[in-house]
Amino acid sequence: MRFPDYRPRRLRQHPAFRRMVRETRLTVDDLVLPLFATHGKGVREPIPSMPGQYRLSTDHLVKTAKEARDLGIPALLLFGIPKKKDALGTEAYAEHGIVQKAVRAVRDKVPEMALITDVCLCQYTDHGHCGILDGRVIDNDASLELLAKTALSHVRAGAHMVAPSDMMDGRVAEIRDTLDEAGFSHIPIMSYAAKYCSAYYGPFREAADSAPKFGDRKTYQMDAANALEAVREVTLDVEEGADIIMVKPALAYLDVICRVREEIDLPVAAYNVSGEYAMIQAAHQLGVLDGRKVMMETLTAIKRAGADILLTYFAMDAARALQG
Repeated sequence: MRFPDYRPRRLRQHPAFRRMVRETRLTVDDLVLPLFATHGKGVREPIPSMPGQYRLSTDHLVKTAKEARDLGIPALLLFGIPKKKDALGTEAYAEHGIVQKAVRAVRDKVPEMALITDVCLCQYTDHGHCGILDGRVIDNDASLELLAKTALSHVRAGAHMVAPSDMMDGRVAEIRDTLDEAGFSHIPIMSYAAKYCSAYYGPFREAADSAPKFGDRKTYQMDAANALEAVREVTLDVEEGADIIMVKPALAYLDVICRVREEIDLPVAAYNVSGEYAMIQAAHQLGVLDGRKVMMETLTAIKRAGADILLTYFAMDAARALQG
């Protein structure tokens, strides 16, 4: 195909033509909205580093879930902010923990909404790490029982899917076995399979009060320089029983999403994380970028790279934009 016989601009001249030949289509069905649940009543506390996002008590969380449902968003991802923390993260798997309360409230008032729960210990431990400690070392194998216990407590409360984000080796198999033995073999697992140790998580750690009190997470989250390792991580989680695998963050790891999509035939999720959200919001507030247009371009790029499911704080704004 050589000019002048082939002219690509011919199919760009009319908006209808551009729609007809569009290769990547972003829809509201692709979106999952993360929300932060907190104890209390009437709480709608703004998160300073994430304009437009809030810590929500269950009454406000239910209102937000209804709004998301009315926009056509199919699912929420729930994080919890506990009243107290301890070395074993006991509120993570307590019957009346914050995520468990939030799940019950939304199931009761918004039964159409699919509920995915983040399974990790970092918000609940007094040291802020994603597993339990042996001295100052994260004890991988000792953490698995508590992570599985957390997942089971979420499912018993009514979660439709669990999403382990801790990056402990073997946690998908432990959770799968625990759910199956308890009679929940129908509950899917969305694994944070390729979760990188990223500076893009900064605003989230403020929102969830989950920053580690010492050290960092480099011994369990992935090195940002590695892509082949992501394929190995994903393959392990598939073999252990994951139903959906996730790459996190999304925007700086589009190549990883693409590579994983080519290697794996399960649904691929990508998490458009807090730092990616905050950068676009900050640039919009400064008048440097058109936030709405950059939001849609960013989400389209993540889907174009190969993601089937987009977890994003922009979910409601994107849903409104898609409605025109």
